[in-house]
Amino acid sequence: MEWMLEHSTLMLIIAGAFGFLMAWGVGANDVANAMGTSVGAGALTVKKAILIAIVFEFCGAYFAGGEVTETVRKGIIESGAFDATPHYLVYGMMAALLSAGIWLVAASWFGWPVSTTHSIVGAIVGFAAVGVGPDAVQWGEVGSIVASWVTSPLLAGFISFALIKSVQRLVLNQDDPFAQAKKVVPFYMFLVGFVISMVTLVKGLKHLGLHLSFAQSAGLAVIGGLLVSVLGLIILRRIKPDPEADKDFRFSSVERVFAVLMIFTACAMAFAHGSNDVANAVGPLAAINSIIVNQGVIGSEAVLPGWILLLGAMGIVFGLAILGARVMATVGTKITALTPSRGFAAELGAATTVVLASGTGLPISTTHTLVGAVLGVGMARGIGSLNLRVIGTIFTSWIVTLPAGALLSILFFYFFKGLFGA
Repeated sequence: MEWMLEHSTLMLIIAGAFGFLMAWGVGANDVANAMGTSVGAGALTVKKAILIAIVFEFCGAYFAGGEVTETVRKGIIESGAFDATPHYLVYGMMAALLSAGIWLVAASWFGWPVSTTHSIVGAIVGFAAVGVGPDAVQWGEVGSIVASWVTSPLLAGFISFALIKSVQRLVLNQDDPFAQAKKVVPFYMFLVGFVISMVTLVKGLKHLGLHLSFAQSAGLAVIGGLLVSVLGLIILRRIKPDPEADKDFRFSSVERVFAVLMIFTACAMAFAHGSNDVANAVGPLAAINSIIVNQGVIGSEAVLPGWILLLGAMGIVFGLAILGARVMATVGTKITALTPSRGFAAELGAATTVVLASGTGLPISTTHTLVGAVLGVGMARGIGSLNLRVIGTIFTSWIVTLPAGALLSILFFYFFKGLFGA
């Protein structure tokens, strides 16, 4: 411990590099799959999606990413187990950041949408269980995370299935679908504004110190929904039917109406995601900083300095811009064919699931939720519309994520222990 405190600046630089790598992986994988539906549906080009995500993810991560974060991410380990050896927690968090970052970059390279939350959780569990002892892990919390692999995709899939069925019944199966879309879409816009506002308020802005109740958040979200409806109505007035395009595809003009929705969801989801999931990268880094600054004393909370938040925000942006297109392609085009109406149903279904989970305390993965939502939309057209081989690969990558992160973390933990001293 003495050596670490004597070389505290060096330790923070190394930990910061690992935190940047983890944030890079978050951008390349998690942000990319969140934007994939908009790209796959044709509502946004890859370039526009990246530009929107860069602006809104950075703003969400930097301005609403958190002044205080838990020292031990999501309560996975007992911090008391490290009171006698606080430097082990530093080594472990460094190992967790490095191993989760490597796994996310590898998964992004192959286009696998995996959970960044589960990557860092698996890594933390790995070093704690083997490096310190099984009693250092809160296994009940780990069990609830594993259960969420099933619950979150199913719930999101069910909601998205219901949404796309409502679109088919209320719009696509009508005699004049374009005219009907102009009547119905404002109500969907309200839903989008309401749900996305709830995601931001419940999952994001709590870090700014705005501790709103669920009812207060719902009231503000109604206002958000009305504002989106009004803005959407102004834009919809400019959209006219295109008879030539409708000859090739009957719903071409209708899908242009739904494409407006996708732009709203893309911007707002990017902000909400940045404000919430940046913690996957900066949470362990904040823990390391806290231990070093407090001379080895482990506290229940760690103040999050601005430089850590800036590092996480920049890492997310670079990861998305450099490697994000691969995961975007998987989620947006390879699972099932998406149009703006289907992409809207998938994104709203996923966002609704996040809101419900936040209100009930159910631990979920944004990635698993979104993939489940895309599957639900595909099932509305029959199982034949799904690419089962790609789905099988995605499910396998989900199962591998926890043990992969854990194994790498164990190896790096012992490496740092030998390098810096036990």
